Amino acid sequence: MPALFLFSTNIHSVETFLKNFYKDKPLPNVSIFENYKISFENPIEMSDILSAIIDNNDKYNISAWINLDNDLYFKVTQYNLNDIIKYLFERYPY
Repeated sequence: MPALFLFSTNIHSVETFLKNFYKDKPLPNVSIFENYKISFENPIEMSDILSAIIDNNDKYNISAWINLDNDLYFKVTQYNLNDIIKYLFERYPY
């Protein structure tokens, strides 16, 4: 199942970000024991949170990695965010 992994040097940054991002929505199944792993049945749902992470990186300093295939991880940055989002919509057009 496609997943998003969030990392930060500040112990509370990821938790604070997730609470703020999901304040009006139910928090997804997040495994804090796997470095804040969030699994997605529909990978397109990653696009909103990825955009928010990059847009607020100066505030939270969070690194985001996505895993779409076994043992293949991509670091999401401000430079590749648009390409990753385009790829998600092309690969998962549902």
